[in-house]
Amino acid sequence: MSLLLQITVFLGASLLLVPLLKRFGIATVLGYLMTGILLGPSVFNIASDPEAIQELAEFGVILLMFLIGLELRPQRLWSMRSSIFGMGSLQVGISGLVLAVISFIALQQGIAASLVIGFALALSSTAFVLQLLTEKQQLNTTYGQQSFSILLFQDMAAIPLLAIIPMLAGTESPHHGIAYFAAIVATFTGLYLFSRYLMRPFFRFVAKSGAHELITAVGLFIVLAVVCLMDVLGISTTLGAFLTGVLLADSEFRHELEASIAPFKGLLLGLFFMTVGMTTQLSLFIEMPWLIIGGALILLLVKMISMAAIARYLKYSWQNSLMLATCLAQGGEFAFVVLNVAHSEKVIGQAIMEPLTLIVTLSMVLTPILYWLMSTQILPRLFNKTAMPEYDDIPDQRHPLIIAGFGRFGQIIARVAHLQHLPFTAIDSNLDKVDFVRNYGGKLYYGDAVQPDILRAAGIEHAQVFILAIDDIEDSMNVARHIRLNYPNLKMLVRARDRHHVHLLRDLGVEHIWRETYLSSLGMAYRMLRDVGISEEDAYKSIELFRSYDEKLLEQQQHIYTDEQKVYETHRNALAELEHLFASDMQIRQEPAGVDLQRGLQRSRIDVARDEKDELK
Repeated sequence: MSLLLQITVFLGASLLLVPLLKRFGIATVLGYLMTGILLGPSVFNIASDPEAIQELAEFGVILLMFLIGLELRPQRLWSMRSSIFGMGSLQVGISGLVLAVISFIALQQGIAASLVIGFALALSSTAFVLQLLTEKQQLNTTYGQQSFSILLFQDMAAIPLLAIIPMLAGTESPHHGIAYFAAIVATFTGLYLFSRYLMRPFFRFVAKSGAHELITAVGLFIVLAVVCLMDVLGISTTLGAFLTGVLLADSEFRHELEASIAPFKGLLLGLFFMTVGMTTQLSLFIEMPWLIIGGALILLLVKMISMAAIARYLKYSWQNSLMLATCLAQGGEFAFVVLNVAHSEKVIGQAIMEPLTLIVTLSMVLTPILYWLMSTQILPRLFNKTAMPEYDDIPDQRHPLIIAGFGRFGQIIARVAHLQHLPFTAIDSNLDKVDFVRNYGGKLYYGDAVQPDILRAAGIEHAQVFILAIDDIEDSMNVARHIRLNYPNLKMLVRARDRHHVHLLRDLGVEHIWRETYLSSLGMAYRMLRDVGISEEDAYKSIELFRSYDEKLLEQQQHIYTDEQKVYETHRNALAELEHLFASDMQIRQEPAGVDLQRGLQRSRIDVARDEKDELK
């Protein structure tokens, strides 16, 4: 089968199978792996020559590392040095030595082979973990950032590991010695000078031409040129791509580079994981099932225990330690590279390399399942041992307004409705907010709006407007999907976390979306007042009154914001502030001075209100 035809088959199969598997909750990376297994010689044998496109597919990992480098300015990389070199060296060192001892005892390998196997298996999958964390929107969490730091160290650690293999084999190699490492230093120094004094002026020259497609060409040229240079010098091409990205991270053309290269990265990375799946020898499951399954489980267990112990030693919480250990438990793509080099140098034999490759692949397949178990089943039961009370039984009521989610956004909507004597039903799954809010007008019910029974009990069938202000994007999408399907005529006003959330909501056909938080919630409140029948002028006066009053209240609170107790920063104090705001709102409504203030504000701001009306809309 020709290279062109084989790539066409791969792309066609991925377009069909990956979205289908994703519908069942299977991660994209795992979908590519399973697609490769189905196409490979172990199942349908449709494309039986993965080596023909393996070099092309490896550019997916290279482009991934380049884009990661673009996200890291050198200053930020330096600020992460303790995480990269501290935790990274501990993880690779401890996991590698433990796995080497297991290889020496259980697999009866020599010392050199055991060391290579142990440290190869200690390396996790950069591409797999980063894509998994990105899909789960966890890359910016504490354990997500630490995972990223350790993966960077692992990528750098692969260089000396590859360089030492010929020495362990007792063969001469040009890829070690003083001259070789001097060449590496000179290369990276030259790259720095090239990016600083030549590449950026060249970018400006290309940008001024007006041919925007040339930005893509420049980006690909940079990556390919660096890869060729690294290949000639025998340096890790992935590390070279990463450092090139770092050197260009503070360039004004960083975003253009990222946007132009990202589609190529996604496609080639998918091809890479499909070729890994194709090289998986499923026949070994039949021949030595206990070795493969047991080896994968031991690999996951050893790396999880060692990583969790390191994180706890460095004073991380149990939750972050266990999630970090879960993310880095699998073997990685560099294990395939190291094992192939070790086999070519005759450090390990073919008989042990094939089952090790399958063990690494199986560990990657099991990682999404392990991640799901840890994040949704194990950790909630370990660290949320107190029995949660049952959700409230919401009485039969027909309020025109339902607010799902009572965070920063929903609170402002509720306060505006409260000042207008507009009854509402509010639902939130945070038990701490329930008790005191019930003292101020509408009631806040303890429940989960994701559950259809809760929505029906809240009177959704009779509501005029539904405010969807849930913080969690996945829960927000589930509620929006349910309402669009079952209550298509209900007016739904939705708070969106970010641009991506807006796109997801628009795909569902949601029309009225506000990106968070304060001004957006005022705009949504205005629309809510209009939709429940309040006139345009009265609605705008109410919003202006609220905004003026809230600004005045903010000025009054200015002198206490630097208090030693750091008022309003902790969750408990935030609830105290909300209670104070509701009490203040009620005072404005009940006290004569408050009435005078309302009238005065309406009279003094009516002219400004007319001018700003379009902005609020």
